[in-house]
Amino acid sequence: DLWRKGFSGVFRANKLLEKIAAVPMSEAKKARYVAECKFLRAYFYFDLLRMFKNIPLLLQPLDVNEMFDVTQAAPADVWAQIEKDLKDAIAETQLPDRITDLNEKARATKGAAHALLGKVYIYQEKWPEAAAELALVNGTPGQQNPTYGYELLEKFEDLWKSEPEFKFNKESIFEISYTNTSQGTWDCVACTEGNVLNIMTGPRSYTAKTDDAPDYVSGWSFLTVSNALYAVMKDDPRFPYTIADLKALVASGKATYSPGHDDTGYFLEKFMGRASNRVPSGIPELNFPQNLYDMRLADTYLLEAEALVRAGQGSGAGSRAYALLNAVRDRVGLGPIPATIDNIFLERRKELAGEGHRFFDLIRTKQA
Repeated sequence: DLWRKGFSGVFRANKLLEKIAAVPMSEAKKARYVAECKFLRAYFYFDLLRMFKNIPLLLQPLDVNEMFDVTQAAPADVWAQIEKDLKDAIAETQLPDRITDLNEKARATKGAAHALLGKVYIYQEKWPEAAAELALVNGTPGQQNPTYGYELLEKFEDLWKSEPEFKFNKESIFEISYTNTSQGTWDCVACTEGNVLNIMTGPRSYTAKTDDAPDYVSGWSFLTVSNALYAVMKDDPRFPYTIADLKALVASGKATYSPGHDDTGYFLEKFMGRASNRVPSGIPELNFPQNLYDMRLADTYLLEAEALVRAGQGSGAGSRAYALLNAVRDRVGLGPIPATIDNIFLERRKELAGEGHRFFDLIRTKQA
């Protein structure tokens, strides 16, 4: 499925780039579409490369008759193409710094392209280049970026709310949009525009026993939180907004549930389906509205801090890495600490828990 998703995206980008020159539309609109296609082609190749390593590199649509004659490219060639696509997208003057139209918020911006290019440099251990690119996104730590408008939300818990006013917030750099009005069905789960993650993470046979119990929906008990993560998070201010402690709810008589596979009693609070978000008709399990962050500012703060430290730019008070790390900590009321690599990675584990970064962090740094 991940291979199919990635190369479907590559194919569509290649097809549009092949056809767009002959399309009757304004040159400005063409330039924006070209920039978006190159951003997305880079985005899909970045995921494919870090998941599979050895992949074909296709820069034009592939005829069906050619499908079995494709050879793998050297990873270095794919990395180079990703960099080129992102630099081309940034150079296109029609890729906007900000998007104010709510109907277009999910489209790529110049800031998102800089952020992705910074991540691409991180994965190749190009530390000075990564730090420089991410600095354009992050601006002054703890303050709003005057170019792109990015700023840490005041409250960590607001990041996980599904109401429209919390979507595409000022911390969001690139966001995947979902809705509870798409009417997705079991005939084509992949066709829904609802967020299926919300039903996957819910505890099986969940039943609230008191009025003050959370309004979780009964789900499928996937993505249970490990005891190791619980131990790391239990005293952190982000714990109640990251981990749903069903063990405590059951012990207090507030709720019951049926333990599923690999049950620990802990679930992913960030993405728990809520009864208040259930669609009134259709298939509610497939139509939850919570958006997902592909890139958000706390992630890029910590990535730049890592790049600066690895580039030998300092980690103590007064350094930029120190300011970046502690802006993330200050948001949740934690005091300052030195920006060592160990501290940065522990902060990434806590801040970004459940968001899909840690697996890749462990692989790219050979900690796995």
